[in-house]
Amino acid sequence: MLGNVVTGCSVLAPAGMLAELSSGLDVTIRTAGLLITFGAIMLCVGSPVTAWLTSRIERRVLLTTTLLVLALTNAASAFAPDYTSLLIIRLVMLAVGVLYTPQAAGTAALLVPAEKRGSTIAYIFLGWSLAAAVGLPLTTMIASRYGFRAVYGGIGAMGLVSFALLWWRLPGGLRGAPVDFKTWADLGRNPMIIVLLSITTLQMSGQFVVLTFMGPLLAKLTGANPDAIGFVFALYGICGFVGIAVATRIVDSWGAWRTSVLFTGLMLAGLAGWALSAGIYALMAVSVALWGLGFASSNSMQQVRLVGAAPALASASVSLNTSVLYIGQAVGSLIGGLLFAREWLHSAGYVAAAFLALAFTAVIATRPRPTAAAAAAE
Repeated sequence: MLGNVVTGCSVLAPAGMLAELSSGLDVTIRTAGLLITFGAIMLCVGSPVTAWLTSRIERRVLLTTTLLVLALTNAASAFAPDYTSLLIIRLVMLAVGVLYTPQAAGTAALLVPAEKRGSTIAYIFLGWSLAAAVGLPLTTMIASRYGFRAVYGGIGAMGLVSFALLWWRLPGGLRGAPVDFKTWADLGRNPMIIVLLSITTLQMSGQFVVLTFMGPLLAKLTGANPDAIGFVFALYGICGFVGIAVATRIVDSWGAWRTSVLFTGLMLAGLAGWALSAGIYALMAVSVALWGLGFASSNSMQQVRLVGAAPALASASVSLNTSVLYIGQAVGSLIGGLLFAREWLHSAGYVAAAFLALAFTAVIATRPRPTAAAAAAE
């Protein structure tokens, strides 16, 4: 879970300090935002490839090596002399870092009995909620006072701590099922997996239309200063933490589908609220809180549903879910950048809400059919 904090901060950090990256590297805010877009493209391509290449590697070696690379590349980012250097370091960082989240989920599934798999995977994903709850507001606060280099140095130090702890505590000898070409073919023939992956893409595309440029949008639409922007990021992350904590408690009794309906609906309500209240800081902050309740829990439910849809293919399907998640990030951040560059600031919320409305409709459509035994009981 702590490794996911490091991974989440590594991926999300530029969103919390676009203004500082822009001024420190002498580029536009939209160009700084391309760190997220290009990084997401690397992540979406790298996830299935690295899952295939590394599926036979023992899990403690794989996860700790990934964290060590994240730590070192974040430290290198602190000393990047220009934008091009920082972009190259980021692409290397994420090409390796893409391994962590799906392999951590798969490793967690090896450590617990099947009946606790759902809540355990949701718990592992708490790391991303903490990255948003603590990492993003701290990024904004530290970058506004000490510059973006201090942020990268801090993430690098946290990565080294996580590396040491994981090496110390994770049991050795854990191995998942090997991933081969037949695995990908089996995934492609499973309609439910295809639909679930489409839902992830829509959810992430909608969120990153706004999330990538949330700081500059708040500044332009409401005149918010860095501390006020940091507060909204904190609200987003704290509510994400609360949401996934609730999801962890209810998923084993509610089921992943009902839990997914709840939290996808909250994301839709939050982004619709952002669109309708654009320009009013307090209402936009409340909307971000609603949205935040759903962002991490919805994705963890996607992973739980993928594992349940084809347990034997879980390592590959969770990895592919990570890949399409980053496709969504790339699509959303690219659209958000185009809207921001053209000063279509109010449009971002409506575009984001449209993506989430499609995702919510698809979630409703995937309601599980009752088994024969359940139907007879009714």
